[in-house]
Order: sequence, then structure tokens, then C-alpha cells
Amino acid sequence: MPIDVMMPFYGDVAQFRQAVTSVLDQSDGDLRLVVIDDCYPDPEPAAWLASVADPRIHYLRNETNLGVNGNFRRCVELVEAEYFVVMGCDDVMLPDYVAGVRSLARDHPQATVIAPGVEVIDDDGRVVRPLGDRIKTLLTPRAQPGRPAVLRGEAMATSLYHGNWTYFPSLLWRTDPVREVGFRPGLDIVLDLALLVDLAAGGGSLVHDARVAFRYRRHEASVSSVQAVDGRRFAEENAFFAEEARRCAQRGWPRAARAARLHATSRLNHAQSRVLATAGRLRPANTTP
Repeated sequence: MPIDVMMPFYGDVAQFRQAVTSVLDQSDGDLRLVVIDDCYPDPEPAAWLASVADPRIHYLRNETNLGVNGNFRRCVELVEAEYFVVMGCDDVMLPDYVAGVRSLARDHPQATVIAPGVEVIDDDGRVVRPLGDRIKTLLTPRAQPGRPAVLRGEAMATSLYHGNWTYFPSLLWRTDPVREVGFRPGLDIVLDLALLVDLAAGGGSLVHDARVAFRYRRHEASVSSVQAVDGRRFAEENAFFAEEARRCAQRGWPRAARAARLHATSRLNHAQSRVLATAGRLRPANTTP
């Protein structure tokens, strides 16, 4: 069962090299790495990939910049395997990631999504635990190593509306159900959450294993961080959750509708961002950041 690792690229070249190397160094090497370059202006990444000369690497460059949503949709179009990952070009797979998610998929053949354990790193690769990620840990379904938690239907949607505790680049997706649903157009921040709850509505299930297999890089240059500062993130989230509450009510999912209306974690993140933004505006001019 080969796995396609789809890697949309537009970012830091050094972190990109680390991400690619972590994929190629997997203990289970039965994979295909597809890098989709979204018109990054520097030719160095493509030249470096060519120098690696690994037959598992496939490089494509978009004719025009598609942006986050467009490039993710392009990734799904290009998948050839039964299972795939859309990995961030700045993230890191631990050596047994592929072996671990493959085993979980084999043990849970009906699962639509596999969510392994994740730890967060900063720009320098150090493991960190920011407040938002500590909250994610509290929201994550309890699972013991080797005894994964399984969520489906309304329970899956309710859990995710309370707070999206998953890390999108770490998720293993089953291709056919994802193609049937697809990423919703026009979303940049909650496109992964929208896909997850759409799969739940279609009868899909999510399997979470607590064993850490992936490192997610959290840094200020991310799309979500930038948009949180100017409010676009929360405008998108508020509109999304309002629509989800309506859909869940129509579907006869009262607990999920209530969780979507509250979207407590999103509100907390918004409040925290406003406090931090205010603190930044009020910082005396002679202080250092």
C-alpha cells in the first residue's frame, strides 16, 4: 500500500530541505513524494531536488500562483495512491511516521482519516508548547499508545467544533472519500476543518493514535498567524461556524450544532490575539520586541 506525500511548496528553503529529507529518510520507504511549487521565485529548491536524484521525488511547478486553497486542491487532483498526506514544506516526519500510519490504516480499513500524535517545533526546530497547542492537547480525545480513539458522525463533528485539535499536515487521508467531498472553495484557514466535518457528515471516521510521529512547525510567518493579526482569520471562522450550526441543525445533530454556535476555542484565540495586538500597539517605543 504505497502512500503519496503531497507537499505544496512556497516558503523557507532550509526548512523545505529538512521536510523533504525527513520524508526520504522514513523507515518505511514505500512512498511517492510530490512537490507542487506554487511559483516560488527562487529556483534553488527545484535545483536542489534535482540534485537529490531520488526516483520517489516528483516535482511540478504551477503555471500561476494558486494560493493556499488552490494548491491544496491541486494536491488532491494529483494523488495516485489509496492514501495520501498533504505535508507542510516546513514540517518534519519522524522516522517511523509512514510505518505507523500505514499500520493504523491497515488495522482500521474503514477509517477516512488517521491522526497520529504530534509535537510542535519552533523556527529553530526546538520542541515547544505554546498556549494554543496546550489547549489542543486538552481537547484531543483520550487515546493510549496502541489503543487509538475512533470518532465518527456527530461525535466526530462535535469534537472538532469545540476545537480543531488535529494538525492538518500530519493527517493521512483515504483518497476516494476526500475526492468525493473535496476542499470547499474560498477557505484558507478552516479548509481542513471543513473537509473533516464534511467527511463526518458523509459517514466517515477518524482514528487518533497518541504515539508521536510528526513534528508540526509553528511560526509567525504562517498564514493563520498573519491573518489572525488583521482579523481575516476570525471573519472566516465566524462565517464558517454560523453556517455549520445551521447545517447541523438541519441534519438533526443538536450537540454538533451547539458546539458550532459556541466555537469556544476560536473565540478564545480571537480574544488572545486582540490582547496581544493591543499589547504590541502599547509597547513603549524604546523597548525591544
